[in-house]
Amino acid sequence: MGTIGLFLSGATLFLNSLMLLGKANGKSVAVFNLFIGTLQVVTPFYLILVSDQSSLSIFNYGVTYLFGFTFLYFGVITLKGYDGNGLGWFSLWISIITIVYAIVAITRSQDVLGMLTWIHWSFLWLLFFLTMTMKKAIDNFVGMVAQIQSWLTLTIPSLFSMLGIMEITWIRNLLIGALILSIFIFIGSAWTLRKKTAINAGPVHN
Repeated sequence: MGTIGLFLSGATLFLNSLMLLGKANGKSVAVFNLFIGTLQVVTPFYLILVSDQSSLSIFNYGVTYLFGFTFLYFGVITLKGYDGNGLGWFSLWISIITIVYAIVAITRSQDVLGMLTWIHWSFLWLLFFLTMTMKKAIDNFVGMVAQIQSWLTLTIPSLFSMLGIMEITWIRNLLIGALILSIFIFIGSAWTLRKKTAINAGPVHN
């Protein structure tokens, strides 16, 4: 996905995180999702059309559709008030596909940063499945994960790329460290949420 695509996806995911955290209106956020989703469906279609049509080009450009259709799907169901079950199943499918991208990043390019980024996105799409299809009451947790990822995996890397400093070794290592640290933060938050849920459920009496 291109630098501008990453940048705008960061903005979209940031707004979506605020909605999940109850700090932004769902319908107003949905409109922005439609804008960016449309852009990220039309753009890769054109890029593939004018590319060399190699399997690698299609593989690289095709990933933008994952974001584009997710944003479009989310925008429509939020504006229309539809149930998110279908988007949840679509998110599960994407979660599996992004693991393939993570494997390709590390095996083909030895790109640790890329691998970690794809793992992060796979986890987020899995959370969308859990909350939309499995109906888990984890909106605040998903919102927290989405907000962190909007900066660490999208906004900051795209800004660094536009500034021409993304390939500096210490910059990449700093981002790798931040992504690894955030994984531990997610694990700790999930464990705390699980304990809190168990306490609130209380003992079962016959």
